[in-house]
Amino acid sequence: MATAASRSGRRGGDEEDDERTAAMRRLRVLSLHLQDPSPSSEAGLAPAACAAAGRRRATGGADAAAALAAYLRGRHRDTQARVFEFFLSRPDLQTPVEMSTAAHRELCFRQLCALVREAGVRPLSLMANDPAEYFAVMEAAGGADISLGVKLGVQYSLWGGSIINLGTKKHRDRFFDGIDNLDYPGCFAMTELHHGSNVQALQTTATFDPVTDEFIINTPNDGAIKWWIGNAALHGKFATVFARLILPLQGKGGDPADMGIHAFIVPIRDLDTNAVLPGIEINDCGHKIGLNGVDNGALRFRSVRIPRDNLLNRFGDVSRDGKYTSSLPTINKRFAATLGELVGGRVGIAYSSVGILKVSVTIAVRYALLRQQFGPPKKPEISVLDYQSHQHKLMPMLASSYAFHFATRYLVDKYSEMKKTNDEDVMADVHVLSSGLKAYITSYTAKSISVCRESCGGHGYAAVNRFGALRNDHDIFQTFEGDNTVLLQQVAGDLLKQYQEKFKGGTLSATWNYLRDSMGTYLSQPNPVTSRWEGEDHLRDPNFQLDAFRYRTSRLLHSVAARLQKHSKTLGGFGAWNRCLNHLLTLAESHIESVILAKFIEAVKRCPDEKTRELLKLVCDLYALDRIWKDIGTYRNVDYVAPNKAKAIHKLADYLSYQVRLVAQELVDAFDLPDLIIRAPIGMQSEAYAQYTQHVGF
Repeated sequence: MATAASRSGRRGGDEEDDERTAAMRRLRVLSLHLQDPSPSSEAGLAPAACAAAGRRRATGGADAAAALAAYLRGRHRDTQARVFEFFLSRPDLQTPVEMSTAAHRELCFRQLCALVREAGVRPLSLMANDPAEYFAVMEAAGGADISLGVKLGVQYSLWGGSIINLGTKKHRDRFFDGIDNLDYPGCFAMTELHHGSNVQALQTTATFDPVTDEFIINTPNDGAIKWWIGNAALHGKFATVFARLILPLQGKGGDPADMGIHAFIVPIRDLDTNAVLPGIEINDCGHKIGLNGVDNGALRFRSVRIPRDNLLNRFGDVSRDGKYTSSLPTINKRFAATLGELVGGRVGIAYSSVGILKVSVTIAVRYALLRQQFGPPKKPEISVLDYQSHQHKLMPMLASSYAFHFATRYLVDKYSEMKKTNDEDVMADVHVLSSGLKAYITSYTAKSISVCRESCGGHGYAAVNRFGALRNDHDIFQTFEGDNTVLLQQVAGDLLKQYQEKFKGGTLSATWNYLRDSMGTYLSQPNPVTSRWEGEDHLRDPNFQLDAFRYRTSRLLHSVAARLQKHSKTLGGFGAWNRCLNHLLTLAESHIESVILAKFIEAVKRCPDEKTRELLKLVCDLYALDRIWKDIGTYRNVDYVAPNKAKAIHKLADYLSYQVRLVAQELVDAFDLPDLIIRAPIGMQSEAYAQYTQHVGF
């Protein structure tokens, strides 16, 4: 127990704690009357709450939202606005609530063609010249219809990206313009029926024929059928096919030599008639849980011949006489380089997932402000967002939306830097960062959409209010471009690699730099002296928050490294990894949370407008303390947080949720999402009930 002397200089003393407890009791009562706080009620509020309420009335909610929106707005908001305006001007291209799979696919392709050929957007050129603008277009297109955003991603991130990143000049000269203007719609044929995440185990073969100077693409068994291939069922004319490159007679004893997984351009339909080409069988994967505007198909190849030049040969090539050459010495290094160039898809998914979270939170918060249920005896009903339980559901989620916004903006900037510089360290950083953020954010968004639906009660179940479509369309984000569990293991694996480097005296990559100091703190000071500090100034100090996040990551890293070393002696490397798998996943999530918080704190500090900075600081504090509270058991188990401090964190997180509720309208309005993107009647800024009743025919 702390001595009186040790606590005398802090705001966490007994007297102040009593005052704070009394203030919290008053706040719980007064929260029922704070839909529009009156001057007389402010006397009972804590000073910070009074200041927040006063600022809202003095400056106006619209002004606060506008200032915050201006700070959130990216460099390419004007590009997004043009996309929004284009679809707003074309009702024939707006996706209705109900339609068949066939109609949705046809509409989605028309939407993409119109965006490219009528609106004049050239996504592949954007991706090559300014990836940040490309991702802004993808987010805007996904706002119009998530299927459109995904179909655009298949065409440009995957099919086009494979040409840019895995091919050489001859491929770009031949295909770039046709992909950009949609003359060459294409597919990305990696996944097979029996293999998805384990790409190195793909079974499709590409055998070189030195007589004809061709590769022969073959599906050796049903398990090797290419499956879930976007654009394949209807619209794709080409496919980038990932297959094992086989060189006859060049292995030991004259056996065929397997050179590992390579990518090949395979025409699959006639450019003029759209007829499926000989030797290729295409079947439709059918109706899905969501994303039914995307035509997923299955491909089988029966000795399909393609020219040798159709090998995407940036990392490995075959000469006319059948000799293999590569600047990379091993199959594993070539494979890593190949997959490393395809991280753009993960970047886009993480970025788009944040956009979907913003839409969901906006609908839920606006409806919670509108909906009134129950209240004090003989008093008007109150907004459901005035209930603490509703704040607990939605306010941390709103704070997370802001945190993810800044984290994914940082990710896009790092990706753009990678494409400009080709710096190997930046590439490694982006690979792991994109894996972690894609996995963490998409999992969080998937859970949050269901919470938003529940928070809107029965009206959240109406298809027109969008939660069903948002949930179903987004759900697969957790799986494609890398299963989330697999991606988190990549993050954990890299952390362990960095951990080894630390003790070998090596340098750490930029994102992992904090581990040097944090691991040193853990090893030398397992029981921090700050464990009992509970004053509000301390708990809202970004240094305390970030240190707590990073301490947890460092402790998890050190402990899992010890466990792996112990179990590998009896179980081997694979067995030890599997024995510690849940520990490793927790480690990866902890690290990603540290990165997200760090980027949020940096964004708060960069904000030039004082009032906007104060508002962002409030949201950032809620994000940090809510996350600490949700994992308070970890901190308690290692005595990083004493019982009194844990209680103070809980109280303050609840209080910050209440404060964020006071500015929730401004916070969602600052996302600056037009009605075309929100679309749900209950999520409209005005006359929500009127629009809802009109929709059903009144």
